[in-house]
Amino acid sequence: MKLAVTLMFAVLLGGPAVAGSLTVTVRGADGKPVPDAVVTVNPGGRPTSGPIKFAWPYRVAQQNIQFTPFVLIVPAGAEVSFPNLDKVRHHVYSFSAGNKFELKLYGHEENRTVRMPAVGVAAIGCNIHDQMVGFIKVVDTAYAAKSDANGVATIADVPEGAAVIRVWHPYLRAPKNEKTLSLASIGAGPARETVTLELRAPSSH
Repeated sequence: MKLAVTLMFAVLLGGPAVAGSLTVTVRGADGKPVPDAVVTVNPGGRPTSGPIKFAWPYRVAQQNIQFTPFVLIVPAGAEVSFPNLDKVRHHVYSFSAGNKFELKLYGHEENRTVRMPAVGVAAIGCNIHDQMVGFIKVVDTAYAAKSDANGVATIADVPEGAAVIRVWHPYLRAPKNEKTLSLASIGAGPARETVTLELRAPSSH
């Protein structure tokens, strides 16, 4: 089915601030909130210069025979830890181009670390438990956020001016599971968007 995307964009001009916040609300075709959508902003359409640091931990735990979180955002070059909090052993891997790795069997309360060098996506799995699926979104911008249970993602301190916004979800019906939105300008103060995405069913294992 053709990707259905409905976009509403409104900029509320504030005072003399040179940066604002961007709030994106993500909905499915059924109108329900879509969690775990990654929203990125590239001011001027360019990567962020200099080191990028996010507030959340660069960590994907194995817990209750699943990956937690299901989607993690990290900057290119980040070291991601993979602690095993289960009482069974796991064998974690990714075949994704640029971010391939393999962590052979390791057990309870052991940890492994992997560097994510390439911008893109690392789809991760477990060689022992096929139902375990997760994703690491590797980005080149300091302006990124993930939608919460209400489908809302907020990015603070986005510079004024031209920008490219991308919305990614692992099950989005679109090339590279991503929708790119080119905006003429982001103004000072709060900006809000609502995006409706058509998602495919998760792959069965």
